[in-house]
Amino acid sequence: MNDVEAEIAALAIRVIKSAKVRKVFLATAESCTGGLVGGALTRVPGSSDTYDRGFITYSNAAKIDSLGVDPDLIAEFGAVSEPVAREMALGALTAAGADVAVSITGIAGPGGSEFKPAGLVWFGLATSSGLVETLKQKFGDIGRDVVRQASVKQALELLLSGVERS
Repeated sequence: MNDVEAEIAALAIRVIKSAKVRKVFLATAESCTGGLVGGALTRVPGSSDTYDRGFITYSNAAKIDSLGVDPDLIAEFGAVSEPVAREMALGALTAAGADVAVSITGIAGPGGSEFKPAGLVWFGLATSSGLVETLKQKFGDIGRDVVRQASVKQALELLLSGVERS
């Protein structure tokens, strides 16, 4: 296990422990990470007490169908955008009946464009108490796997902050 994997594992344990203590149910909505956040959470024994479900919504159609993301938002801003990250988190929160949900949509690479380069990732956080936040990270063109790992770590940090504020 490398240092980032160890950090991810430790964060996942903190998220699950904190959620259990607060009796908070969690949901995830992932695009570019393809279920890695859910995978990190479910590696923790007892995670089923608090982690309800994850949505892997890699395509635009999945974001619309599974999470209720408005297709007009995707058309106007693109899938990798603040409004889509926000709607993904809110959609996961609602669809799962969860207390805290996190979303990730980004360009892991290779590729991208001048306006949306590889390494650009948007995150959303939504809670049943009405908190909704977004976060933009520009990890850079550091390689697909590294961007995905950095995104998982960031998503777990956001999820922990949401649990602690719920």
